[in-house]
Amino acid sequence: MATILDGSTLSPADVVAVAREGAPVAISKAAGARLRRAREVVDRLVREEKVVYGLTTGVGDLRTTRIPPAQVRTLQHNLLRSHAVGVGPALPREVVRAGLLVRVNQFCQGSSGVRPEVAERIVDLLNRDLTPWVPEVGSLGASGDLAQSAHAGLVLIGEGHVLQDGSRQDAAAALRAARLPALVLEAKDALSILNGTHFMAGAAALLLSDADRLVLTADTVAALSLEALRGSRTAFDPRIHAARPHPGQQASAARIFALTEESGIVESHVLCDRVQDAYSLRCAAQVHGAVADALGHLRRQLEVELNAGTDNPMVFPDDAAVLSGGNFHGEPLALALDFAGIALSELGSISERRLFRLLTAHLSDLPPFLSRRSGVNTGYMLLQYTAAALATDNALLATPASVHSLPTSADQEDHVSMGWHSALRAGKVADNVEIILALEALAAAQGIDLLAPLRPGPQTAKAHALIRARVPTLEDDRAFGPEIEAVRALVHEGELAGIAARALEVARP
Repeated sequence: MATILDGSTLSPADVVAVAREGAPVAISKAAGARLRRAREVVDRLVREEKVVYGLTTGVGDLRTTRIPPAQVRTLQHNLLRSHAVGVGPALPREVVRAGLLVRVNQFCQGSSGVRPEVAERIVDLLNRDLTPWVPEVGSLGASGDLAQSAHAGLVLIGEGHVLQDGSRQDAAAALRAARLPALVLEAKDALSILNGTHFMAGAAALLLSDADRLVLTADTVAALSLEALRGSRTAFDPRIHAARPHPGQQASAARIFALTEESGIVESHVLCDRVQDAYSLRCAAQVHGAVADALGHLRRQLEVELNAGTDNPMVFPDDAAVLSGGNFHGEPLALALDFAGIALSELGSISERRLFRLLTAHLSDLPPFLSRRSGVNTGYMLLQYTAAALATDNALLATPASVHSLPTSADQEDHVSMGWHSALRAGKVADNVEIILALEALAAAQGIDLLAPLRPGPQTAKAHALIRARVPTLEDDRAFGPEIEAVRALVHEGELAGIAARALEVARP
């Protein structure tokens, strides 16, 4: 089913569908009409030789330089060329596609003034899987994601490069092969391509999808660890969480409580003298839930940003007005992305602590490092080293980027959001958390094996079976790289998240 862009209803899930799954894209008729109305205003102002920023003037600190009508087209092409200064590795295909999709939808909001042909050609790139080659580094999160947008925009005029078959190829040749003529840009076109929060918003939508999956995965993995460590379900009793009704906390507690329902392991120690568990078990719902609620803030910001006018200047056809402003400034997303990165770092932090307990005999009452024959075997000792390294990396990455700013363009652009940095860093945190959760899951499954013949609950047993379908029980030391990747794939593919998502549906009434 096609994703219809109307400038008002694009969701993070839509971005994922197009960017990752290749869903086709179309512009709604109403949005097309809005594009044409806004463009009429721009064309009239250019014909009348009005002084309008970026249309008949230079940009940034060159805003006072008049551009004669004969050079308006040259200005637009030069803007893309001069702003394409990105460096570093190429962005993943899905991030570029997400950024392009968001930009077209923001055009469809009706305040850009870009020609409809430009919006339609970007849709052509998406539908024909022609992905611009865009380097990672260069955006400061204000005036728009300028460098990234410029590299993407070059493809529209038959310059720059595209990603095809995993390699960097000439854009002009790729357009010819697709029978798409290069565009000749007119007034405002390049400026509209450049200005806006579309790359950071697209990356944020992908991050949000990954983060939601990680929160659910963390609940499943924590339930496995609770079983392996013979922890108590009492801490997840709904009465406790009703007394402090944070939505994320209540949801996480309900899932973990349901996941450990009918557990033979839990029943075996229900009358033991252990009064309460360590925080990494007992407070899992409070931490996981707080992460979920932090992600809720990012979701609310995105619901606005994906359908917002973030251009400059902005066109208001009803008033025949073109107004300069600052909607391209990425602060709303920068703060939300920094918060998301901090939250996800905490998800990995508490997981690493549970892993440590699983591996430490005097804390777990399990064999040292989960090996039946420890000594000659080191067991899973080194899993925690890797988790600790990743958790440390996350602590560094989670330092907010939005508190930093360096002025640009001769101090005309004297405060920038660094929101693109926030997006990149939060994405890396998510990647690290995916591995940390996989490491904990490996250890928890081994811990459950060592408690046999005691059996976990039906839902945690499903998670255990998924892991064992890919990784055998540890008897003697072996190289763990392949099995770490195998369980990471379970996390990445959403298999463990799915168990948590369905836990309440199958829980006992």
